[in-house]
Amino acid sequence: RTMKKIKNPWIGKDGYQCIGCCPTNEAGLKMEFYEDGEDVVCLWKPQARYQGWTDVLHGGIQALLLDETSGWVVSRKLQTAAVTAKMELQFKKSISTNEECLEIRGRILNQRRNIAEIEACIYDGKKELCCRSVATFFCLSKEKAEAEMGFVPFELEE
Repeated sequence: RTMKKIKNPWIGKDGYQCIGCCPTNEAGLKMEFYEDGEDVVCLWKPQARYQGWTDVLHGGIQALLLDETSGWVVSRKLQTAAVTAKMELQFKKSISTNEECLEIRGRILNQRRNIAEIEACIYDGKKELCCRSVATFFCLSKEKAEAEMGFVPFELEE
């Protein structure tokens, strides 16, 4: 099974500066996403500028990584826009900012009507679970997402 890159449909859109996924936001994390079966995956290299304690990835940055990945799960798998209503984090193991690459992986746990529950996890280079989130998203109808947020389909690259 091979991972396929998910195209970022916002690139080139006026005003797009997402701190999570905008490739041109200097302060941003510049996250890119792939589809791996049911999962949406981001491979991300931490940097010293995102630390809390010396050589430790800040918990708020971990929350951002998990929230952004969860949002992309909704966008890709449900093909609509959503807002995070609630997010619970479990910090299992500190993450070194010297890690070569982190793997952030998200999937749908439950979906009913306009509510989606998304699980996301951060794994270190040894594939050990470092942080897990479960987030509740309010999903917009596809019509409302298109009309009010300019939502466009999240497609895979060829």
